[in-house]
This record gives sequence, structure tokens and C-alpha cells, in this order.
Amino acid sequence: MDIADFARAVFALALTLGLVGLAGVALRRFGPDAMARLSSAKAERRLKVVETLVLDPARRLIIVSCDGKERLVLLGEGRVVADIAAPKGKA
Repeated sequence: MDIADFARAVFALALTLGLVGLAGVALRRFGPDAMARLSSAKAERRLKVVETLVLDPARRLIIVSCDGKERLVLLGEGRVVADIAAPKGKA
């Protein structure tokens, strides 16, 4: 292996690492968050998670807003445990 082959191998390694670095920077800048921002700017979404509260490792409370109405949902063990509508006077 002469010096030209060694220089070519080092150059190829540097080029490959540079391309991987550029791909990482591009993913941070234009990654899934950027795509989500572009799609959400086009249309108003009907369903939103307003707030989440973890009760214990198996259960959590979620306030979900759909078409301007809020519902309190208790999730646990992979299923909906309770679904409570807002009082009549509220949203």
C-alpha cells in the first residue's frame, strides 16, 4: 500500500463522515418536527390533547378536546377505563 492509496482511503473516510454529519444536521433542522409544523399550519385539527396527568405507571388522565367540547378520559392497562363528559354549563 503506497501513500496514494492511503491518502485515498483517508479522503473517502472524511467524505463519508462529512456526509453523515450533514445528514444529522439536516434531520435536526428539517426533521419530523418541521414536517409536523408544516402540516398543522395548513388545516386546523379537530382533535387535541389538552393536558395529561400520570396517576401511576398503569393509569393516566387525559383531557381531550374535540370540536370545542372537552372530555376527561382515564386510560389504564391498554384500554379506556372511564370517559367523562364536561358538565352541561361548560365547554
